[in-house]
Amino acid sequence: MPDGFIVLGLNYGGHDTSASLMRDGELLAACEQERYTADKHSRVFPVDAVQDCFQQAGIKQSDLSEVGFAFDPTYHINEAYLVPAINDPTKVERIIDDIEKIKENFSIESLIRSKLNYGGRISYFNHHLCHLASAYYPSGFSEALLSSYDGIGEVQSGMIGIGKSGEIEVIHGSSVFPDSLGLLYSAITFYLGWRHHCDEGIVMGLATYGDPTNEVPGEGRTYKEVFEEIITVSDAYNYRVDQNWITYHQKRDSWVSDQFYDVFGPKRDVDSEIKQHHMDIAAGMQARLQDVVIDQLRYASQQTKIGKLCLSGGVALNCSLNGEIERQQIFDEIFVQPASGDAGVAIGACYLATAEQRSNLQPKKQHNFYLGSGFSKDQITDLLEEMELDYEIPKNIFKSTAEYLEQGKIVGWFQGRAEFGPRALGNRSILTRPYPASMKDYLNSRVKFRESFRPFAPAVLYERASDYFEIQQESPHMLIATQATSLAQKKIPATVHVDNSCRVQTVRKENNPRFYNLLCSFQELTDCPVLLNTSFNVKGQPIVNSPRQAIHCYQSTNIDCLILDDFLLVKQ
Repeated sequence: MPDGFIVLGLNYGGHDTSASLMRDGELLAACEQERYTADKHSRVFPVDAVQDCFQQAGIKQSDLSEVGFAFDPTYHINEAYLVPAINDPTKVERIIDDIEKIKENFSIESLIRSKLNYGGRISYFNHHLCHLASAYYPSGFSEALLSSYDGIGEVQSGMIGIGKSGEIEVIHGSSVFPDSLGLLYSAITFYLGWRHHCDEGIVMGLATYGDPTNEVPGEGRTYKEVFEEIITVSDAYNYRVDQNWITYHQKRDSWVSDQFYDVFGPKRDVDSEIKQHHMDIAAGMQARLQDVVIDQLRYASQQTKIGKLCLSGGVALNCSLNGEIERQQIFDEIFVQPASGDAGVAIGACYLATAEQRSNLQPKKQHNFYLGSGFSKDQITDLLEEMELDYEIPKNIFKSTAEYLEQGKIVGWFQGRAEFGPRALGNRSILTRPYPASMKDYLNSRVKFRESFRPFAPAVLYERASDYFEIQQESPHMLIATQATSLAQKKIPATVHVDNSCRVQTVRKENNPRFYNLLCSFQELTDCPVLLNTSFNVKGQPIVNSPRQAIHCYQSTNIDCLILDDFLLVKQ
């Protein structure tokens, strides 16, 4: 049996099921179930993710010291059902309505044991505490303010804490369902015609086309003013979502109330025209979200005198919000957990379990989140031969790829191990040159098959970031939106959004040497240190995980070239 404390972290019971593996505080693997079953934001028990974690780490399940589960089912049943029913007999009906869900949570231990054939120790950790831990320990900040905002954990919708010398202290945990910024954002996503718990990023992108100071037709008040009525602030850390506007707390898969429809009109159908009214609703929601979160974080910063911030929870995937936090310079530096959504709590459970067993666990800077599936050159060769595909192995794959990019070709770039989290960071990416501006429209319509207004991200050599972006720190995980400089507006217009923002990824050689080398090769040819980087998938599908999936995506879209490790495929 290998030395050390080995823990398997699990996220299951909601969306984005996942697994991660850690030995003595070192992350060895982290995988999302959606990559194996091709159901985006999967709710399936992450058996495939677990198996791949063991395979990638070279560890057997029999070597496990513990399983850490990123949810506390007993606490959930007590706080979500039993305590409310004791205090209010009308809440008994909710127990009856949700009895199957309660049974499922009550029997989670037997499910884990049967799915994994595991007889060892299982520990359960609070969902939002897992979010905080997932961001604090890899941040490298000895002392930091920690925040988590999402839909709902056991009962909480958010948590604020302090990380200091390896210990986490919760200073605010009283934001509870149905007062939830994440669920309200999901409700607006549903109302605007997209999928809740999936397409919130589309609404964030749409918001930049809207104006929250426009008046709602027939209301005599602005969109922002209406959202200030929907979300009210009660004190420095607490806010309320006015229940007259929502129904998600009353009936599952029901989101907004008759009052909401009376004010804003009927729900937009998914295929109908996107009007200025819809853009302004998105802008109103985004503006209110930013006001509430930033006011809380500014207050916490002033009270604690702490200069670092760690962001986690699904709301932390909102790069516009993160960019505004960075722009206002409330903190000296921020770290955004790259798998801030619920997939990331599997990592948090690993850290918390390890901290319980190893009292000296300290934060250690970890920007390498290439922790998923990987494939050998022999495996890729065998697949190419099996599929009878023509390929070449260039003497310098970086120079050859850069030459195709310079010509305006669309490149599928499949390297090493998959990224953990929803952003492609140079291992499972579709790449193009970041100019002309029309490249964005071509990619959206002919490759990604998604809405024309959605932006693409620039990946830039870290040393050149300040030439192109108004950002005061690194952004290795593509989760901070920043303003473009005049040079960026001129040279990389396909990555500059309508509000002059860019969701930038800064690339250091030590984080991803192969992607860094490609950027260097492209710069040598073009004097441009930036590539347009988007995830290797089409709309509605998870990021490709295997060489076979990459080949299928390459063959079924207008991608011109596919690079699998050192193998180059070019369409004739």
